[in-house]
Amino acid sequence: MSDLKPTTDTTFAVDVLQSAKPVIVDFTADWCGPCKSLKPILRDLANEYADEVEFLAVDADTNPELCKQYQVRSLPTLFFFQDGEMRERMHPGRRSDMSQQIERLLGAGA
Repeated sequence: MSDLKPTTDTTFAVDVLQSAKPVIVDFTADWCGPCKSLKPILRDLANEYADEVEFLAVDADTNPELCKQYQVRSLPTLFFFQDGEMRERMHPGRRSDMSQQIERLLGAGA
């Protein structure tokens, strides 16, 4: 699991859907190799965008309802939420590409 603040089937509505800030949700699992590789990038981005975006993690193994609701079929999967709605499924990749994608999404919501 990433070092991001966890959210669960029970807390997701408050943590994500009622958040005043945009939220990036990382669906992840302890056994997932690519998830582990993404962890330092997400930590970096969370620090860079701390004033603008909340970064949260969902453990896919212990939160099956969220995985089902958002049709998570592979890990890692990232979602961008704003104003209580899922705006975009994000594709994890290089840090610079993800940063550009976040900037674009923040600009689209302004």
